[in-house]
Amino acid sequence: MNAQDPAQLTVRAIILSLVLAVLLAAANAYLGLFAGLTVATAIPAAVVSMGVLRLLGRSNILENNIVATGASAASSIAAGTIFTIPALVIMGHWTRFDYWWVLAIAGLGGLLGVLFSVPLRRTLIIDQKLQFPEGVATAEVLKVGQDPGRGLKAMSIAAATGAFFKLALSGFRFSPESFASARFFGERTIGFFGVNLSPALLGVGFIVGFNIACLQFVGGALSWWVFIPFYNNFMVDQNPALAAQLVGLSAEDAAGLIWGRQVRYIGVGAMLIGGLWSLWSLRKSLLSGIRTGMSMKAGSTAGVPHTEQDLPMKAILVGIALFVLPLFALYYLVVSSFGIALAMAIIMVVAGFVFSSVSGYMAGLVGSSNNPVSGITISTILFASLILLAILGKGSTVGPVAAVMIGAVICSAAAVAGDNLQDLKAGQIVGATPWRQQVMLGIGAIASAAIMAPVLNLLLEAYGIGTPAREGVNALAAPQATLMASVAGGIFGSGLPWNMVAIGVIVGAIVIVLDEYLRRTGKSWRAPVLAVAVGIYLPFELTTPIFAGGVIAALATRWHRRRTPGGDPEALKQMGLLFAAGLIAGEAIVGVLIIRGSLPNNSTYKYTSNLRYTLQRATGMIAFAFIMWHVFHMHGWFHADAWMQSVAEPLGGAHRQPEAQMQILRRALVEARREIARLTDEERLEARYRRLLEYGKFKDATAR
Repeated sequence: MNAQDPAQLTVRAIILSLVLAVLLAAANAYLGLFAGLTVATAIPAAVVSMGVLRLLGRSNILENNIVATGASAASSIAAGTIFTIPALVIMGHWTRFDYWWVLAIAGLGGLLGVLFSVPLRRTLIIDQKLQFPEGVATAEVLKVGQDPGRGLKAMSIAAATGAFFKLALSGFRFSPESFASARFFGERTIGFFGVNLSPALLGVGFIVGFNIACLQFVGGALSWWVFIPFYNNFMVDQNPALAAQLVGLSAEDAAGLIWGRQVRYIGVGAMLIGGLWSLWSLRKSLLSGIRTGMSMKAGSTAGVPHTEQDLPMKAILVGIALFVLPLFALYYLVVSSFGIALAMAIIMVVAGFVFSSVSGYMAGLVGSSNNPVSGITISTILFASLILLAILGKGSTVGPVAAVMIGAVICSAAAVAGDNLQDLKAGQIVGATPWRQQVMLGIGAIASAAIMAPVLNLLLEAYGIGTPAREGVNALAAPQATLMASVAGGIFGSGLPWNMVAIGVIVGAIVIVLDEYLRRTGKSWRAPVLAVAVGIYLPFELTTPIFAGGVIAALATRWHRRRTPGGDPEALKQMGLLFAAGLIAGEAIVGVLIIRGSLPNNSTYKYTSNLRYTLQRATGMIAFAFIMWHVFHMHGWFHADAWMQSVAEPLGGAHRQPEAQMQILRRALVEARREIARLTDEERLEARYRRLLEYGKFKDATAR
């Protein structure tokens, strides 16, 4: 391997990338169904790769980049899957997730996303020079990662903490995972508060930041503190069946029933208009992305540097044709009509390329984390449903299923396309070969898709998706999948509380107007409507820990600005971000692993006079508060390894944080004094004698 073509796509890099992709895909599937959010995986994967490959010896930055590229497919495939495919279970078309169907839909959709995005690389990354923020961040982590030990240790400790917390609460039931308090004020007004003791949700709040976390909390507050009391006071009499069911219920049960049957559909309406608005506001970007993709031409790679070599255009076209054929066969099995299956395949290819272009362009503008993939999917399902409605007619039972299957492929393709361009941006910065990254992302997409069905079936059996699996457990909310099922079913005539959906559209429009005002006045604070909509749709106890994580992120930013003037708070928060990612991974993986052998303890406990439950709640809250403190604590310093001879410096250096350095030094001295105090006089003399004998000897001190 010469200097012009350095080692990248090695066997060990592929194996490590696949292992990380499978684990992170499972974690994101759990998190997405639980809280309606997924988190980017490239940076945690890069940190793990730098630590593991360094132990194996002779690693380089390009090899680590390949690992991060393959593992990053986990979040996009998980998002494409859990945003859509669970809708087939929610609608009653499936009772379980068929392995081969899920693999075909998610895997082929992911591969199409890779191929659709290849022609966009040169224009979006090189010519238009879009920012691609996650790609730049990943590249910076790779470039400064000469000593990944601290970051890897932070993630390991966090993963162990999240795993232990999940095992203690769900497995051994030391404390309820969530509990709520509600009471009537007057005859009908309900007051409600709930909290979930999930380290993963705390980590999510930290990663998304205070702005988004606060908006989700506002959405939850609107849902539970405004809409539910209003409905119970002024609208419930218009629904006699629901009013009869509410008679004699406690305040908490009444609030849950009103939310489940009516109020959460306000969130559906807000998500619907939010998705449509995101596409309308990006119409110029959409057209630019389409023109970019159509204008690309194949060229010879002869004499082209390895940093500019993409997959050949002929291979891309052949691959698209080959991947569409099995999807056409699947569609035919659903609708039993050659013509309708052909129409579905054409819609899928055209819309897939269009929305992959949009996703790639938006990934460059605002990043993959803010990419409106759910809005793209809503629009696809609406468009496909209307066309299929004209063909199949109102009341068709296969129409909603067919629309969701089209949306599932496009959602996976769009998510992977945006992610691929982020990875290619990182590769451009560090000098990687594009076609090797494209191949690795395709491999990672297939590996991630291969784990989806087993994970989804485990979660379905243990918790239920949309509907509780059994009495005493709370179903996973799956907000995006429920929305897709509601939209597809509503077009074909299934019953929906359209008055609530209409209210949601109005609420979403108000938020959009507010966000536009903030944008035009140059405010740093923004109000993306989809964040508020998801908050309305989620159970309130899920929004509170996300909000807490956002508050910690805001405090950490303020802390860094005060102690490191002129520094970049986001860069200084890197250790906390890794710790938050570790919490998510640890809890999510254990949450998936333990559910076969233990009934999840995720039922909501009510406040009672029972002393045992009171003590359990107090124990859980104290432990959760400790984790909250530790997430913030990660910013000021990270304790020295037990085997290190020197005292570690705080993040940013001792000269910038003298108070923190004094505390670290004090702890080190106290611990050293305790160790010396345990020794007898003879042991102390012997230790001093051995140390004196070492003076003047040469040691090969390898830098840590």
